[in-house]
Amino acid sequence: MEKTWKPTVAGILSIVAGSLGIIVGIVVAILGTIGGGVLGTLGLPFVGGLVVTATVVPLALSAVAIAGGVCAIKRRTWGLALAGAICALLIPPPFVLGVLAIIFVTIGKDEFK
Repeated sequence: MEKTWKPTVAGILSIVAGSLGIIVGIVVAILGTIGGGVLGTLGLPFVGGLVVTATVVPLALSAVAIAGGVCAIKRRTWGLALAGAICALLIPPPFVLGVLAIIFVTIGKDEFK
């Protein structure tokens, strides 16, 4: 089977989206900790749970996106590569990267072992 550029580009897009998602998660954690502490002293204790959720979700999606991107570049485990591309779609800032990653992983399915 001839290797094309599609899975490689899909993997790179997933890894870039995952990296941006990790940055978003860290920024949300920092800002949420500062803001959550201030709002918690004002009698809004539920803010801490929101901060944890808003931090954990992008980080978890980013981890799957990066793992799927690595699988796409290596052309292994098509299911994980597709899951990573889907998670790249769900990460807040770069929606377009996820859409393109899904398209390229799907088109390049025959190249996976």
